[in-house]
Amino acid sequence: MTFRKPILPALALVAALAGCAREGDLVIDQGVGITAVLTSCPAVGIPNFTGDITAFRTAGEPTLNNLDMTATITNLRSTCDESGERVYSGATFDVLARRTDARGARTVTLPYFVTVLRGGSAVVTKRLGEVTLTFADGQERAQATGKAGSFVNRADATLPADIQERITRKRRAGDVDAALDPLSAPEVRAAIQRTSFEMLIGFQLTEQQLAYNVTR
Repeated sequence: MTFRKPILPALALVAALAGCAREGDLVIDQGVGITAVLTSCPAVGIPNFTGDITAFRTAGEPTLNNLDMTATITNLRSTCDESGERVYSGATFDVLARRTDARGARTVTLPYFVTVLRGGSAVVTKRLGEVTLTFADGQERAQATGKAGSFVNRADATLPADIQERITRKRRAGDVDAALDPLSAPEVRAAIQRTSFEMLIGFQLTEQQLAYNVTR
């Protein structure tokens, strides 16, 4: 499966984390009432087109009349433990499913992936899991909970000391670089990109299922 882009660009992720500082985080005061936070915890999310799965009774006939079941990943919640040299991220999520024929009890097992990306594109790890849904006789809907977890080396997710100094150094009026945003420097952007990680969770889709999600 191809991941086209990270959840958020590295610098957008910095701004999105504003106000969430914890002990050990790198806090950036940009001097205009904006504080950004760099953390070793991966961003957690669901890649485009992988949060839903649709099954049809007969393969190759993606029509409404042939629809068998749909399921969606929702309520994604994450935690992060930065106390050790390996940063652990955990996540739980709900899978909500609906079938078109409610006759008879039925059990359905759906596969999902947990992938860690570095710098928005490099796959560090990928693991597969399964979530099982149980429909009672006469029941159209079912719900189940899935879990995910991953480790990231703290050293890989930490900016080099010289880059941290460039970002956090106090600048005074009259300094040559006083008006320059350190986050705009190419080498700083590249360093932030290298130390940014994401834990992505989604259904392990077939090529046909992914194509259906993209084009529907």
